[in-house]
Amino acid sequence: MKTINKILKVSNVRLSAVETFVYCIILFSCTSIFAQPNSEKQKVDIKSGYIEIKPELPDAVIYTKDENGQVYIIHEGVEMWCDQAYVYRKDNFVKAYGSVRMTQGDTMTMNSTYAEYNGNTSFAFASGNVILKEPATTLTTDTLYFDRIKQQAYYRSGGKVVDTSSTLTSRIGRYFAETKKYQFLSDVKIVNPKYTVNSEQLDFYSETGGAYLYGESTIVGETSTVYCERGYYDTRGDTGYFVKNSRIDYENRILYGDSIYFDRNTSFASATNNIKVLDTLNKSVVRGHYAEVFREKDSVFITKRAVAVTLRDQDSVYVHADTLRITGKPENRILKGYYRARMFKYGAPGEQPTSGKCDSIFSSEKLGITKLLREPILWSGENQMTGDTIHLLSDKATDKLDTLKVFNNAFLVQKDSIGYNQVKGERLIGLFTNNELDTVSIKKNAEVMYFSRNDEQELIGINNTVCSYIDLYLKEQAITGIKFFKKAKGKLYPESELPPNARILKGFIWRGDERLKTVNDLFKGKPRPVLPKIKGIPLPEDEGEFFDDRPLEDIELPESSKLKPKDLQNREDDPKMKTNEDEVIEEDDDGENQ
Repeated sequence: MKTINKILKVSNVRLSAVETFVYCIILFSCTSIFAQPNSEKQKVDIKSGYIEIKPELPDAVIYTKDENGQVYIIHEGVEMWCDQAYVYRKDNFVKAYGSVRMTQGDTMTMNSTYAEYNGNTSFAFASGNVILKEPATTLTTDTLYFDRIKQQAYYRSGGKVVDTSSTLTSRIGRYFAETKKYQFLSDVKIVNPKYTVNSEQLDFYSETGGAYLYGESTIVGETSTVYCERGYYDTRGDTGYFVKNSRIDYENRILYGDSIYFDRNTSFASATNNIKVLDTLNKSVVRGHYAEVFREKDSVFITKRAVAVTLRDQDSVYVHADTLRITGKPENRILKGYYRARMFKYGAPGEQPTSGKCDSIFSSEKLGITKLLREPILWSGENQMTGDTIHLLSDKATDKLDTLKVFNNAFLVQKDSIGYNQVKGERLIGLFTNNELDTVSIKKNAEVMYFSRNDEQELIGINNTVCSYIDLYLKEQAITGIKFFKKAKGKLYPESELPPNARILKGFIWRGDERLKTVNDLFKGKPRPVLPKIKGIPLPEDEGEFFDDRPLEDIELPESSKLKPKDLQNREDDPKMKTNEDEVIEEDDDGENQ
């Protein structure tokens, strides 16, 4: 009896004699409950607080904070503080009100204005300004479910997670305490001072700041936009890796690739396999299987079957080399191709293609010039041109070919039905009309070996002449006329008087078998590159739904709970998680498994 009086005094409860007797019975009953062995579930333990008995709530014992602090409750490692608690001993159930704080170990704390905790199922529900904190992040939402057995928290009415560098929001969110992972679904968004992320599904690891993107996703920054349907982004290190329909949009370039690495800190990106770099201003595209993009330098490096395609007067010019490098602003783009360079242009309908080969190639958008360097050779129809260096100049106003220049050891060869027409000299200058070569001038020490024909194309003789310079006139890429200037010295030989071995000028080499006739000939004789196997990003393991899939009638809830059975069911209209079980379906749909 002394103990009873002491408890009543500490608890500051004033009761009638009858109420005292009733309370003693309840107290002894509770004491006997605590004294019983822990057969199934440990009972919720109330450590402090004023006790209040309300006859209208016979199943509840009410605890209110005392002068020493809030009501203090513990259960199997969970600690709870609140201003007032309704404790239902029979159901092992607590409803907490006012400045609720719940902790699990020293790593996770939850605050709210209201909370429920079921000691039998180790299930908690919180509402009203819910804040869940763990070492690296803070989650805020209006309602939160927490399953201690699964070690998972869940919201579906909107939530916000604040990281050290970013703010993440979504309509549906799930937290896996053991792996420190958040899984966000529906209206997923990351806001960072440098960028904004939108995704269908995002898995975020709070310890590392790593974010895995699934489904259609974008990362929008001031100078770039990343799109992918599978990717990883380090939100703290500002680097990422993207696969499956990945691309990066810059101000005037778009980078595509099977996989893309991105570093925001250095404005650098690299791509692997099936690369395409689209220049939206200069109407050009570069393809290959490995590329590097340096945004601040306006530089693109591409290799492994690299080819640049530029639209010129409704026709495409193709440039290939072992390595291509494109630098400069759009109005001053410079293309450099290194080692075994080749170019190709189809020409107008009815024309034969124009193509060329050299060791390296240089092209300037500003100057409208393309240079073929080191052992260059150029074919225009059946005309073969060689020299130490070849320049092609375009009219910038019309974007059409204007002038051809061959420097040092210029040599022009045209295949004839019975031999080769040949012209050589120090320099060659050719003029184009509507992209068709129609006039060629050979300057200094010019010499010609030419099969002269009449209007009926009957052979008259073979002309071998030396002079200061020569003009050739072409139509439909065939020589139709020739003029000699200054100190012309030569002879028109009958065919019978000039044997085949005498019909060749010094330095003559016919390389017609090397001529490029189609775009595919750009890679003729070159082995296909061995492409690396892309290390994809697998979909996450199927960890099941947060709520167990049970009919309403099988869901047990204490009658005093604010929740209804439907609140503990998965909703059919909520988006479903993408998991590794979906991989087979995706592979059947689009033929790839990334």
